[in-house]
Amino acid sequence: MLLRKIALCSGALLACATLARAEDGSRLWLRFEEAAQREAESKKFTSNRESPTVAVALSELRRCWRGKPVALTLDENLRSLKDGYRIAGDAQAVTITAGQEAGLLYGVYHLLRLQATGGEVANPRAEEIPSYDRRILNHWDNLDGSIERGYAGRSLWRWDELPAALSPRYEAYARANASIGVNGTVLNNVNANPKMLTREYLLKVKALADVFRPYGLTVYLSVNFAAPKAIGGLPTADPLNREVAGWWSAKAKEIYGLIPDFGGFLVKANSEGQSGPQDYGRTHADGANMLADALKPHGGIVMWRAFVYNPTKEDRAKQAYQEFVPLDGQFRDNVIIQIKNGPVDFQPREPFSPLFGALRRTQEMVELQITQEYLGHSKQLVYLAPLFEEVLQSDTYSDGQGSTVAKITNGALRPAKVTAIAGVANTGSDVSWCGHHFAQANWYAFGRLAWNVNLTSEQLADEWIRMTFTANPRFVAPVKDLMMTSRETCVSYMTPYGLHHIFTHSFNHHYGPGPWDNIPGGRHDWMPWYYHNADSAGVGFDRSAAGSNAVAQYFPPLREIYGDPDRCPENLLLWFHHVPWTRALKNGLSLWDNLCYRYNEGVQKVREYGKTWDSMEPYVDAQRFREVQSKLKVHAADALIWKDACLLYFQTFSGLPIPANVEPPVHTLDELKRRELIPIE
Repeated sequence: MLLRKIALCSGALLACATLARAEDGSRLWLRFEEAAQREAESKKFTSNRESPTVAVALSELRRCWRGKPVALTLDENLRSLKDGYRIAGDAQAVTITAGQEAGLLYGVYHLLRLQATGGEVANPRAEEIPSYDRRILNHWDNLDGSIERGYAGRSLWRWDELPAALSPRYEAYARANASIGVNGTVLNNVNANPKMLTREYLLKVKALADVFRPYGLTVYLSVNFAAPKAIGGLPTADPLNREVAGWWSAKAKEIYGLIPDFGGFLVKANSEGQSGPQDYGRTHADGANMLADALKPHGGIVMWRAFVYNPTKEDRAKQAYQEFVPLDGQFRDNVIIQIKNGPVDFQPREPFSPLFGALRRTQEMVELQITQEYLGHSKQLVYLAPLFEEVLQSDTYSDGQGSTVAKITNGALRPAKVTAIAGVANTGSDVSWCGHHFAQANWYAFGRLAWNVNLTSEQLADEWIRMTFTANPRFVAPVKDLMMTSRETCVSYMTPYGLHHIFTHSFNHHYGPGPWDNIPGGRHDWMPWYYHNADSAGVGFDRSAAGSNAVAQYFPPLREIYGDPDRCPENLLLWFHHVPWTRALKNGLSLWDNLCYRYNEGVQKVREYGKTWDSMEPYVDAQRFREVQSKLKVHAADALIWKDACLLYFQTFSGLPIPANVEPPVHTLDELKRRELIPIE
């Protein structure tokens, strides 16, 4: 039986050898060279435990490790390590010790990462304990094979072929996640199809779970709150109805009968038209607790999303806080509130959500977006680790200075039964997995930061470049600089100084500019004008005490800092204030001139990226060089359209000239309003 499982686990591992010359991006950062010496393999690598997970770890070592012998030691008394590990090397061997089998596998990938990046491999020493218990990818994949906000082809999950046929990509996906410490995956869209909970689809989910299990990857599902009505034949989905609660309990029992290590449910309820407990006059706590009670006997959790987005006269940025803070302390201990990093919707820059830290008696988790919904999709090179790092290290002041979002959510400041972090995945059927070779870095960075929130985005860029391309310093240094500046560059040509949500709504893809969009009869909080409020006096959303007073949701001193235009960080100025066009900023120039210069700077930087990449041709394979080069040309052209569109549109309100040393627009506003930037090729 064990040998059969080892054989099943070996498919993806062949990448170490048989795909050594493939340069289409399919190997991601897993380009470990095959071990040069193969003699005495069975004696070189040992373990005190046999299992499918240990078999994967040993197979990775045999194929890819070029160092001294390695011994894997499982010690189940090491509970303090969670699924972490200890590595100790001496003159004779390296020992990896862990309290869980997955920890042994993660320790092996640590060694291979050191080997690939030029780290200490002769006598390595490390102790790694993950920052979060649950490190989860959220897939927004649909049963028809499409992906909502996905920019890398069709879904990885071939539902029409499962459970009979298993794509080799499934195991390769699990291996990639294990290599960066991701240990959970939500397979389907938060706008969930109730059919996912039918027996037919649960058998398909079981097939995936069986493939993922040796890699320590646990399966979760997004569930539709109305499922008892949609597929269960009940007349209601009221969470306080006994039959409804019984239906969910029976469904949970069915799921765990098929998948004993099933992780739990992700729920989007009473948001954007999705069904939820408020349909029956109940609260989010009523709905979450009913599901939590169904999962509790099996060890499952409920991740209840705080992305509540319904028509209201209030500032949309205030909604999550207003709905969840009154419920603080009412949620079961296996419920965790999943909160988007910002108060609106994954913008290129927004302040952290004020809900972080405000829920003092409720577990909170961060939701980040790896796929670049508002940051250029898979057509633009934007490295998101600086954004992730910025969010996680933001100080909420909820428990005094130093109460960062990371410490609030990972249990460092407040005890939590379970800690978690989620990232909306950017993978698809594209050969390179992510649609852009550099978009792979965002998947990599999310996993590594979820494992260790103290890593820096620069460290992660360096690791990823060396593992994915080359360790040649003539390549690493300029490409790392390009990556590290790319997010701020994106902000510059899209939404500088706190502008937000000015993406086109008319085409419903959040790619091109559309600050003018105003669909008759459409919801005001769908329209860009709602967020920028441009008029002849100025631009920006007044969230000060004189406006929507969203600043009151932040702890002191942030509410005072954000509420004062003289103290507010300039990169969030228009998020919190409606500012006159002629107001002087810290550099002495007017807001209008600064906007013009920032938009222009963004375009120029993207053009510089193209030149930098052109000079990298000697250091990278031809296929990936050409593909990235082509993307950068599109990137530069589309950044120029953003600049021209926003400056020409806002100029109709400011009435001020574009400075002479800013590149003049090459388009007219009328033609830009008619033009759609195509987000997917």
